[in-house]
Amino acid sequence: MNPNNSNQFEFTNNWFDITAKAIWEDLLPRIKPVKVLEIGAYEGASTCFLIKSLSSHLDRFEIHSVDTWEGGKEHKNSKIDMSLVESRFHKNTSIQKSKSEKDVNLVIHKSSSINALCKLISESKSGYFDFIYIDGSHMALDVITDAVLSFELVKIGGIIAFDDYLWRLPGSNSILTNPKFAIDSFTNIFSSRIRILEGPNHQQYIQKIN
Repeated sequence: MNPNNSNQFEFTNNWFDITAKAIWEDLLPRIKPVKVLEIGAYEGASTCFLIKSLSSHLDRFEIHSVDTWEGGKEHKNSKIDMSLVESRFHKNTSIQKSKSEKDVNLVIHKSSSINALCKLISESKSGYFDFIYIDGSHMALDVITDAVLSFELVKIGGIIAFDDYLWRLPGSNSILTNPKFAIDSFTNIFSSRIRILEGPNHQQYIQKIN
């Protein structure tokens, strides 16, 4: 590694900038989440944004990042080295933490989301989080599992955000290989306990009301 680049962020894509950044620039200053959970961390773009944004509004905050850094089905035949993705996550978040003058409590869960979320529930963190971002596996079975467990972990009044609402696995026509079917199922089943917030077509934001 070039030592001159040791303090420079390393992001190989701008997915977060395209999908969520503009929304979060408006949302986070309004809701000021103190306890955040993100499912799917990749290179840390969303994590870094959270650290930077919350540092300007709060003295203390807590971010839990969950990822296996093994990739999903869409990565199986790609040339992406997930070990390098994980290394970039640690580098990028370390740089962002060093830029913050606030107390940044970043808790990293290198685990499947079902194991990490169940562990959090077992640690009495039901109703603990103010904001949860679901951007992990895109398979419907995993998304519905993440949604139900996240609903248990988010507090009343808290927000759950789903990324990639309209994403489809290349080459597949099955409703089980994209998030939309799972997200729609969740919002219908939990309709009496949530409020769907206005948002873009490619994401879904809901608020837990009871």
